[in-house]
Amino acid sequence: MTDPSTWSSPLAERYASAAMLRLWSPSSRYGLWRRLWLALAEAERDLGADIAPGALADMREHLDDIDFAAVAVYEKRFRHDVMAHVHAFGDAAPAARGVIHLGATSAFVTDNADLMLMRDGLTLLRARLVSLLRALAAFAAEWKDEPALGYTHLQPAQPTTVGKRATLWMQDLVLDLADLDHRVATLPLRGVKGTTGTQASFLSLFGGDHAKVRELDQRVTRAMGFATTLAVTGQTYTRKLDAHVLDVLAGIAASAAKFAGDLRMLQAFGEIEEPFEREQIGSSAMAYKRNPMRSERINSLSRFVLSLTPNANQTHAVQYFERTLDDSANRRLAIPEAFLATDALLILMENIARGLEVHPARIRHRLADELPFMATEELIVRAVKAGADRQVVHEVIRGHSIAVARAMKDEGVPNDMLARLAADPAYPVAIEDLRAALDARHYTGRASRQVEEFLAEVVHPLLAAAEGITPAREDVRV
Repeated sequence: MTDPSTWSSPLAERYASAAMLRLWSPSSRYGLWRRLWLALAEAERDLGADIAPGALADMREHLDDIDFAAVAVYEKRFRHDVMAHVHAFGDAAPAARGVIHLGATSAFVTDNADLMLMRDGLTLLRARLVSLLRALAAFAAEWKDEPALGYTHLQPAQPTTVGKRATLWMQDLVLDLADLDHRVATLPLRGVKGTTGTQASFLSLFGGDHAKVRELDQRVTRAMGFATTLAVTGQTYTRKLDAHVLDVLAGIAASAAKFAGDLRMLQAFGEIEEPFEREQIGSSAMAYKRNPMRSERINSLSRFVLSLTPNANQTHAVQYFERTLDDSANRRLAIPEAFLATDALLILMENIARGLEVHPARIRHRLADELPFMATEELIVRAVKAGADRQVVHEVIRGHSIAVARAMKDEGVPNDMLARLAADPAYPVAIEDLRAALDARHYTGRASRQVEEFLAEVVHPLLAAAEGITPAREDVRV
């Protein structure tokens, strides 16, 4: 725990993983700045700039020993974070002092580092998505045949199975994974573009040689592990890229919210519950309570992530001409916290998926209350086969259905529609045949087979391709 007398983000204290916190840490970010300065100097020297080999060696030796106290002193003097780090790096690597940041503008390190951090953050989230899909696949396979009441409009509808419902959550996550992979594959680096994006300083450095300037851009891009760079920029990369990346995170958050909302209702029905630890307390007052706090936390954090995508688009919309600085403070908050919160969502989802408690007796009891209504078409067919007039038995069944539904609501009695039909002379089917019509598996269609096909054709190939990708297991801390 940090100093209890000072504010600390709950995302760091309670929710996000150690890996994601390390990624967005000052050490990580400013270490990338120094690596960018080194890559720039190496490429400039290789292309003919007058940079001594000792300068590069000095820079390489001091990529991670950042004196943050010295940086703070410089920033207080200069009121400029990038120049504070330039001077602190120069102190650590004095042989390179005169060539650090040569030809560059602040956005060379700030923007390129942000793109690298977002790329690596998406990679961390991908590993969590895969691990979550692995857990849900096991759950779906185990419960693929268990009939359960389906819902449309939050009203009882044709039965599904417990496993089939889990595939709906998984399908959303599979689509999220595809979006994430697309963004990682196509995310460009800002590259080496200069003060307003014209590369004028680098053209001057290389005596007007346009080919060398283009090669400089490409070399730094490759050195940072990117396949492409933006063809044109202003001072900064277009903030539309931030919106694209945060849209991926919002997609994951929306999927998480759907998953958690479904589970909260299932837990209210008593059918499926999220994990509940032996000494966990559900309520400070009501000792019997078993609240779905993990799912509620998912819904809470997901709203936060979803709120940040409009923020990114609004920021992009007001970047006048080559850039303005009203994006800076906003992005320092929005981008890291979007990643930290999405990371927390996936940790919670996997924790739930690996510990779901299914209560088949409750599921079957609730299904039994509604199944006679859902079997009405089958009951009509059986009566017609026994010689009845279809329109007559339709009216008989309709009348009894309405009466039974009213009695269930007003008197709290079980569904006795079969007994009512068997006692009605206008309905010519014996009670034994009626009971045979109420096998729930008869009404779940291809649900079980759909689970098998979805796992075999969609999920298992994804998991096989990601074999060996396993994120560090994180405990749910609170």
